[in-house]
Amino acid sequence: MNFDFSNEQKMLKDQARKFLQDQCSSTVVRQVLEGEMEYARHVWQEMAEMGWQGTCIPEAYGGAGLGYLELCVLAEEVGRSLAPIPFSSSVYLVSEALLSAGSEAQKSHWLPKLSSGETIGVLALAEGAGAPAESRLQCRFSAGRLTGKKMPVLDGPLADVAIVVAKDDDTGGASLVLVGAADPSVQTEPLTTVDPTRPQAIMTFHNTPAECLGVPGRGWALLTELFNKAAVLLAFEQIGGADAALQMARDYALGRYAFGRQIGSFQAIKHKLADCYIKNELARSNTYFGAWALSTNARELPLAAATARVAATRAFDFAAKENIQTHGGMGYTWEFDCHLYYRRAKLLALSLGSALTWKNRLVDQLEQLSAA
Repeated sequence: MNFDFSNEQKMLKDQARKFLQDQCSSTVVRQVLEGEMEYARHVWQEMAEMGWQGTCIPEAYGGAGLGYLELCVLAEEVGRSLAPIPFSSSVYLVSEALLSAGSEAQKSHWLPKLSSGETIGVLALAEGAGAPAESRLQCRFSAGRLTGKKMPVLDGPLADVAIVVAKDDDTGGASLVLVGAADPSVQTEPLTTVDPTRPQAIMTFHNTPAECLGVPGRGWALLTELFNKAAVLLAFEQIGGADAALQMARDYALGRYAFGRQIGSFQAIKHKLADCYIKNELARSNTYFGAWALSTNARELPLAAATARVAATRAFDFAAKENIQTHGGMGYTWEFDCHLYYRRAKLLALSLGSALTWKNRLVDQLEQLSAA
């Protein structure tokens, strides 16, 4: 069993890193952070020209027709650069949901637009504080109409189309429904969050025209399958960010002198960086296992996804904090980029559910494995 990427995939990774280093520096990230741009539109458009948004979309729907392993290597570089783009929302969630559950008409209409970057998709699940649950859904879908409120919706201010998780009055269960975000009955209100480079919003639906995605009433099962896939891809973004934070801390420790010595020669700094490295490598091992399970549709995917998600969340959070600590007092200032990694680590830790949610999933999977 080979847990490494092929030479072609490594070449794609190198090309992606070079592109993002050239086109998506911290200067671009700061422009979005400070409100000069909604998102890095030029990066998004150039990525579309290279086919990134359509990596796993079949050629019949305008995509590149590649596989999940290629998408994993791209996700890692997107995370490393802290790219202020709606990549996870549009690619890992909306495109994947359409591929998994969409009708032929829905796929033919939406996938070419998502693949070209012309359309940005978002998933609307949460309805405020607390872990989302099927039994607590307040947003309602009935007779082709959607009513209710979702908050926060990641990348909501940028959305052209939304997949909304709603209570289906006809079946009594949850359904995934497709909604055009530009419809006059949809109200979008931006939210202030810890990471403005990935904007969030409150989306309110007032008897909005909508259509069901997949089998009515089976939305929660579809959502669980979708999250298992997206968790692996998001974990790759997190290890990309964790590696970048560790590299930034290392470079500073080698270039900063105190008492006539590099601070990297002090044992306390060495220990910090060594602990980061260990957590990053553990997370990488788990995400590679997740990539294998995702690319082969293995039965171990739910376990691999939860393991990758928990390990990568810990690694990025730890590396972002230790990067600040290594920089000392300067690490807390606006001028240094340390806070950019800290912001993104906090944002990604809550995407697709909290760390506790994924720890509970991991425990459930391990219990099922031991009982089998």
